[in-house]
Amino acid sequence: MPAEPTSSAPPPASSSDLARLNTDLAIERTLMAADRSLMAWVRTALSMISFGFTIYKVLEAMQQQAGMPPPTESPRNMGLFLTALGTLAMVMGTIEYWVRLKSLRRDMRLHLMQPSLIMALIMSITGLGIFAGIILRLL
Repeated sequence: MPAEPTSSAPPPASSSDLARLNTDLAIERTLMAADRSLMAWVRTALSMISFGFTIYKVLEAMQQQAGMPPPTESPRNMGLFLTALGTLAMVMGTIEYWVRLKSLRRDMRLHLMQPSLIMALIMSITGLGIFAGIILRLL
């Protein structure tokens, strides 16, 4: 008589275990979606900040060159506007992510200092510094 094969599979999970697993996976998917959204905010904000800063620096270099007429105020204002808008987008995206993390934290144990939040905070501070630097040079 052949021996019966032994199964090393775990016993079937209870319905409450499966429900908790599904909830945990849903929370993790939501966290990953929030991370992707924050990184989209970071990319957009960084593009606006760097483009605004570039416009400002190009116009400043043109103004310092001999024989070049000073640029109009409009491009400089556009550079300031893009830098301010990028900084505002970064701060808004960071706040949105922070609020999402706090709401997810009610359902699952999460660390508030996620890598994407740290990056967004660094970018927010950098954007504020660049914008403040431009404003101070104008005064």
